Amino acid sequence: MDPELKRVLDETHALAKDNHRMLRAIRRDQWIGFFGKIIVWVVVLVLPLYLYQQYLGPLVARFSAMSGIATSTTNPFGLPTTTELQKLINSYKAGK
Repeated sequence: MDPELKRVLDETHALAKDNHRMLRAIRRDQWIGFFGKIIVWVVVLVLPLYLYQQYLGPLVARFSAMSGIATSTTNPFGLPTTTELQKLINSYKAGK
């Protein structure tokens, strides 16, 4: 084989191997980024719900029980109505 042709063939082979290595690294980084984004969004969306359930939910239930206001079952989000809020304010002002 001609030495010049062999040199060009070896150089092309080295470039192809380097290109393949870079493309695999890019693809690996894309997958890591994809799963990283999924983990971040799960944390962003689930962590507030978990913290509400663990810390704020019992606190709200305790204050609701102290004021004598039952949680409304007609409201899909469990938010108190204006009359319930007014009762809570009045019971707070009364010193219960």
